[in-house]
Amino acid sequence: MPRRTRKSVPPTKPLLRTPLRVGNLDAAAVVGELRQLHEDAEDPSIDRMPDDEELFRALLYLERQAGAVKDDQARRDAAIKRVCLWQYVREQTDIHQARAVADARSAGAEWGDLMPALAVKTPSAAYNKATRLRAAALVAQGEPAVRRTPEAVLEAERRIEARAMATRRAEEEAARRHELLVPVAQRLLDCRNELVEDEDVEFWLEQIEAVLPHCTTATQMVSLGTYVEALVRVLRMLSRHSPQAVCATDEARSAYAAAAELLRR
Repeated sequence: MPRRTRKSVPPTKPLLRTPLRVGNLDAAAVVGELRQLHEDAEDPSIDRMPDDEELFRALLYLERQAGAVKDDQARRDAAIKRVCLWQYVREQTDIHQARAVADARSAGAEWGDLMPALAVKTPSAAYNKATRLRAAALVAQGEPAVRRTPEAVLEAERRIEARAMATRRAEEEAARRHELLVPVAQRLLDCRNELVEDEDVEFWLEQIEAVLPHCTTATQMVSLGTYVEALVRVLRMLSRHSPQAVCATDEARSAYAAAAELLRR
């Protein structure tokens, strides 16, 4: 039979299967559970076991003292927990090594300088290995799994940067809008006696009045915007029946128009 040729996969094509990972883990808590197992087994050297936060040294101790746990079930549970912790260490290693490489590069290190540290023989191999490490770091940041190729990693990083830029633009726009929102809300309050007498109008004016003096946090600004929007909505609805009766003065009409215009942005 003719040999089936394997189709080449585009280097930027996403992985169909996301690699399984331990992911977030309270490693210190797991080490604490292992400590308890050894204490229950009356491990004679337990006082020499490193602190729960010293993960690597604690794992080496637990490996040396594995035989101190005599009960078969307890020894099996302890070994499985150690396997889990070593897998966690393996996953974290890629992330932190990628950060170290990035720090070295930002400090002016060439790929040739990183060859011994990355245990490779050529600058291109150092670059490729660093790229694979960055792919692991991207997954740890919550990105979908990417192929460990330069093309795939660069494409993923471009997507992350584009999202970050969009977020920054949205935040800047929200900040500009909030700067305008406070004086617009104050103008509506200043004209409250010149606005139509209505139960809903008065309710939303009271909400604006309550939050406006303390409007410093993002949450408070969102609340203020919600109240102004609700007031404008009520005034717009009432104006359909009697446009002239909603605002008694030019100043009130100007304040209402300014709020409506701001909300349209």
